[in-house]
Amino acid sequence: MLRVTEVETLDGHRLRVGFNDGVVRDVDCSFLLHGTLGEPLRDPDYFKQARVDEEARTVVWPNGLDPAPELLHGDNEPATPKRSRSTAIQA
Repeated sequence: MLRVTEVETLDGHRLRVGFNDGVVRDVDCSFLLHGTLGEPLRDPDYFKQARVDEEARTVVWPNGLDPAPELLHGDNEPATPKRSRSTAIQA
């Protein structure tokens, strides 16, 4: 089961998140800034209150916002299509 083990706040609503699988990612959390729970995170001082909750096994803020570790890990990101090898580069 994927867990967040450490978190550090960075500039621009970004977090550096460490996971129990050894992966460390810099995550742009701007997608969390919407809605009732996300609105307080727009305040940089509030955003910096992010911490790891051992029970939830993810990052949490005082208002209870706790995104799933898989979302922060990037497991739900769409694959980037690779350019076909047969594509000719036009000069």
